Amino acid sequence: MSARDRLIVGLDVPTVAEAERTVGALGDTVLFYKIGYQLVFAGGLEFARELARDGKKVFLDMKLLDIDNTVAKGVENIVKMGMSMLTLHAYPKAMAAAVAAARGSDLCLLGVTVLTSMDAGDVIDAGYDCDPRTLVLRRAGQARAAGMGGIVCSAEEAAAVRGIVGPELAIVTPGIRPAGSDAGDQKRVMTPADALSAGASHLVVARPIVRADDPLAAARAILAEMDGALTN
Repeated sequence: MSARDRLIVGLDVPTVAEAERTVGALGDTVLFYKIGYQLVFAGGLEFARELARDGKKVFLDMKLLDIDNTVAKGVENIVKMGMSMLTLHAYPKAMAAAVAAARGSDLCLLGVTVLTSMDAGDVIDAGYDCDPRTLVLRRAGQARAAGMGGIVCSAEEAAAVRGIVGPELAIVTPGIRPAGSDAGDQKRVMTPADALSAGASHLVVARPIVRADDPLAAARAILAEMDGALTN
């Protein structure tokens, strides 16, 4: 895959109109977009369908988690939307239900391990008796066993995860920040080049692009850094 296939721009904006402006500004430079809760609840689902019809790839970041039947029925309808990727929390029963529902389609199911906004203290507060890395690796193994298409994790864990899931599964890493940029509310971050070198297959970049004074220039700079890492 080229850098363009691996860069996913997060449309973390409040309105469809703003998302449309961002997509228009980025033009053919960006192929892949992430749509999450903020935009979904502002008309983003129909916009996701429009992007797919226009030939863009869409990563629908819904982090599904529910009883098996509810997860399965949701996945069945998302398959019909023409999405490329979908997230769900990496609970074994939910993953198994989703894999069965998506079987035969091109939808890549991603298990969310530990959010990149969480550190060791947050994981303990959530009721787990281990550090983030241990929990990420445990869930990575469960995702592979369930037949998932990949996982979402911090780039800090990408190398260790790659050793567990093998070369075929996607490793999608949010919390990507070019050198010198603000980490914001992310606690486990990495540069684009370092994330690819660590074993990530796809990088999710939102604020460094969508909030840049010149989003197109920002995207091109990140793609250039990614190209350099892939070449090396």
